[in-house]
Amino acid sequence: MGERLLPRAERRRRTEGRILDAARALFAEVGYERATVRAIARAAGVDPALVMQYFGNKQALFQEAVRMTPVPEPGLGAEELVETLLGTLNLKMGELPQSTLAMMRSMLTHPEAATSAKETLDGQINRLAEAISGEDARLRAALVTMIMVGVTVGRQLLELDELRGASPEDIARLLRPSLRALTGPEAS
Repeated sequence: MGERLLPRAERRRRTEGRILDAARALFAEVGYERATVRAIARAAGVDPALVMQYFGNKQALFQEAVRMTPVPEPGLGAEELVETLLGTLNLKMGELPQSTLAMMRSMLTHPEAATSAKETLDGQINRLAEAISGEDARLRAALVTMIMVGVTVGRQLLELDELRGASPEDIARLLRPSLRALTGPEAS
């Protein structure tokens, strides 16, 4: 079926997905500061104005691109879900905007930042729980989300030598079995 024959909502979802994929790749490759909306639009094959229409600004696009838990595609298998989660590590290990770092630093001491972080994490847990089967899906989704948050905080804010010195690929290799155990059907 041609792209033009798809329902408008499906075309929009696909375009948004292309923009996010391009943004993730570019942010991971060159960092937040050097990635431009124009370059992201070019990589996604869309007009820069469309990127702004969908996301508002570069910071909002970045926040959507680096969410701890991407929106799972319907019918995504446990293995694909784990690889999607691990695919976000390159972004979380790279250069983060100062506003993101400031929010992360403040979330444990400032009530407004804590509320904002909790709302964001609750949304991520909800989306991930929908992709995990079993009665304890929300708990397992919360554990997966907090593992990813912990790795990001350990590397970006605490600057733990072990995490700073490890490549995202090495971290992913070691996290993969734990994430499989938490997202797979055998965890039920």
